Amino acid sequence: MITISEKEMLLQNSDKNFNALLELIESVPSRKRSITIEIEERDKNFRDVLMHLYEWHAMLERWYREGMDGDIPSMPAPGYKWSTIKLLNMQIWENYQDITLNMAIKKLKLSHERVMDLIKSHSNEEIMTKQYYKWTKTSNLYSYFAANTYQHYLWAIKKCEVIANSIKQETPIMK
Repeated sequence: MITISEKEMLLQNSDKNFNALLELIESVPSRKRSITIEIEERDKNFRDVLMHLYEWHAMLERWYREGMDGDIPSMPAPGYKWSTIKLLNMQIWENYQDITLNMAIKKLKLSHERVMDLIKSHSNEEIMTKQYYKWTKTSNLYSYFAANTYQHYLWAIKKCEVIANSIKQETPIMK
């Protein structure tokens, strides 16, 4: 029996969930994909969800770059703490209100590929060993990569299922 490394599972799960997310969006007729639904929550359309993922990829890439350069990355973002994550996520939402869904898809596909390339560039040991890199502190690269890929994609799929179901049922929409 062939055993698959945690790195390979991370890559497979990330691609599987990423593709499932895109397929879910594509299941909605193209003319309806930009519809904004009426909900109390922050992310009201597919673009909002995708740009959230994109920005978290960008933050991960910054953490990685700064950490590998020997610096201590500002996490989650300069001016924010983990305790103010809701404010950060709202700022992300506000920053991307003028982006089209097509542009959001393009940006996310590119950032997904960049993150997959980062994962591929490491051995399983480098990804799985806690404190292998000083900047990951008591954790390992896996926790950073997983949180910003397949685990985050699962969150996005759930959000997009609500949006897709609402659109398909043609509930009242906001303009």
